[in-house]
Amino acid sequence: MSEQKKTRPKVPEGKSRYVTTRQKEANEKGFVGYETIWEPFQKEVDYVTPKKP
Repeated sequence: MSEQKKTRPKVPEGKSRYVTTRQKEANEKGFVGYETIWEPFQKEVDYVTPKKP
């Protein structure tokens, strides 16, 4: 039987509407992680106190 490869192939950056996923570098054990970056779903607006009647 053949052994598993020691290196992992480079995965392209994944993009969708609100999420971007990037592959991290492998650590000393060979674990390859992924970084997930979320974009905000809504805008934040400064609060303004309403005028008194």
